[in-house]
Amino acid sequence: FTAIKRKNRVNVMHFDFKITLKFNKFNLNQQFKSDESVVGLFGHSGSGKTSILNAIAGLRTPQQGWIKVNQDTWFDHETKINIPTQKRRVGLVFQDAQLFPHKNVMGNLKFGYNRIDVERRQFELDYIVELLKLSHLLDRMPIHLSGGEKQRVALGRAILYSPNILLLDEPLSALDAEHKAEIIPFFQQIKNEIKIPMLYVTHDIEEVKLLTDSIWHLS
Repeated sequence: FTAIKRKNRVNVMHFDFKITLKFNKFNLNQQFKSDESVVGLFGHSGSGKTSILNAIAGLRTPQQGWIKVNQDTWFDHETKINIPTQKRRVGLVFQDAQLFPHKNVMGNLKFGYNRIDVERRQFELDYIVELLKLSHLLDRMPIHLSGGEKQRVALGRAILYSPNILLLDEPLSALDAEHKAEIIPFFQQIKNEIKIPMLYVTHDIEEVKLLTDSIWHLS
């Protein structure tokens, strides 16, 4: 299979983030910089991890600050830059996979893939299917998948969208130890072979240490 269409793919993420988020009684002020390909975002429940992901994805607008990924400014309060979500091209993977229940595995995989121009597709469909070991599942509906299988499909769907960054919101928290051990090697392959930068949200510090030493701690 031809894995990657574009040449000289480098998985270094220059990430420069400073935001203020206020809603209801919640007040979040955070700043972080990194040049690592994978960054772990670690904190207890309610510390604002998902809110930060939503701000990066463009799903929530900060009251102050900026969000810069590689050479692009996605948000800057002072200069009134706020790039729409679809133009940021982020791949989101949630803890419960959130597959489309009315689509089989192939339909889920091709959802984002079919919504970007051919010349912007970075990865071949067959390669991702092979990498994530999904070939025997392509006709299966989500209701007939195990938790680990659902997460592999969700990963494949996000990757095939050819994102600028993968935002992973506690993607293993709903899985037992056996299924976690099954999925972690796929994240390692994404890091080493596919080279898409990742921001990995977790409340399990040992889990994220398997992927990176660059960890953003939320108090």
